[in-house]
Amino acid sequence: MTADGSFDGLTAKGLPLDGSWTREQIALSGWNVANGDTATPVATLNARMLDSNARAMQEWCLANGVALAPHAKTTLSPELIALQEHHGAWGMTAALPRQAAALWKQGVNTVLLANEVSDPSAIAWLAGHVASGPDRHLLLYADSVDGVRLLERALTGLDKDVTLDILVELGQPQGRTGARSVAEGQEVARAVLASRRLRLAGVAGYEGIIGSARDAGVLGRVDAFLEDVGTLAESLSGMFEIPEPVVTAGGSIFFDRVVSKLADRVQKLGALLVLRSGCYLIHDHGLYARGTPESAGVPGAPTFEAALAVWARVVSTPEPGRALLDAGRRDLSFDAGLPVALERFRGDERLDVSPNAVISALSDQHTFMDFPADVDIRVGDIVKLGISHPCTTLDRWRVLLLVDDANVVTGLVTTAF
Repeated sequence: MTADGSFDGLTAKGLPLDGSWTREQIALSGWNVANGDTATPVATLNARMLDSNARAMQEWCLANGVALAPHAKTTLSPELIALQEHHGAWGMTAALPRQAAALWKQGVNTVLLANEVSDPSAIAWLAGHVASGPDRHLLLYADSVDGVRLLERALTGLDKDVTLDILVELGQPQGRTGARSVAEGQEVARAVLASRRLRLAGVAGYEGIIGSARDAGVLGRVDAFLEDVGTLAESLSGMFEIPEPVVTAGGSIFFDRVVSKLADRVQKLGALLVLRSGCYLIHDHGLYARGTPESAGVPGAPTFEAALAVWARVVSTPEPGRALLDAGRRDLSFDAGLPVALERFRGDERLDVSPNAVISALSDQHTFMDFPADVDIRVGDIVKLGISHPCTTLDRWRVLLLVDDANVVTGLVTTAF
């Protein structure tokens, strides 16, 4: 909302800045989201919480002697990636070739592409990027002999003699990508060693696909998988073709198990253990609030705060005990649980949200909020919503507002989905 009260598109999801405001003006605007100074729906990130989360993960990794290459796909935000680099990220993780190229363009030198690439043109394109930047380092996955041969063919005949560093990915039966056994992983490694254009650089795995609950059954399967990752890495000791091999695993829930099961074994190999956690920076009020090591009482675990919120106005109260808000599936994630109502505001007054208020459903542009009929919720009230799984909320927004603890706007964050 501009000074004269007109909307300039700043807080409208998916719209770029139209030139009416500079970043500096936004930071000095004094807009208070809770008081209704911006359009809704609007997504915000608490600047203090972001910095605190980044610092907590940096300190925990340093204390445990491991490196961090956060998964950039969580936010795909230049500003947030820069924050993670400022707080000691060893590199960044990408899921797609275009994400790797965007990271290099931003100045990130070390990119771990945590996926197999089977498009020959994309492989050659990545090789060209590596060749054009002497400081650029790419680590790429392979999980089959066929995949290794495809990589080799795609690199053959290029003008520049480029060698790509390969991590052998270990997976789980019925899981996603990854060799299905240590023996299969060893076969992939031998194919890499026999290649002229590839170098064996380490081992990779992802334990998060096993589950998100920290119950005994899931933890047992996670630990068993991580044991296999360590066994594969040890079986290849002495074969790695780069000075400091990489062993990488670790999402945003079981990174403590990765360290407890692999740190000592990897250190003895002279390798570097790299975590790829991404959601720690944003955290949430659902999936990660329930699943992180701190929630399970793990001693010394880092403490994270949920920095992301989506704010919506009540547009209708069609019957007692029900309110419709002006945010919906186009604005909020719902793949790992529905949002939760955190706070409610009317003008400059903060009002309680009943503990019995629940978000019961989402449609494209509406949120259904049910609450005790004696609670005074009115059209125009502003509701602050917490979400579960930040990734699938962030990918719905191109501009998010940075706010302080008083909900006053201090800047903005952009995404590039």
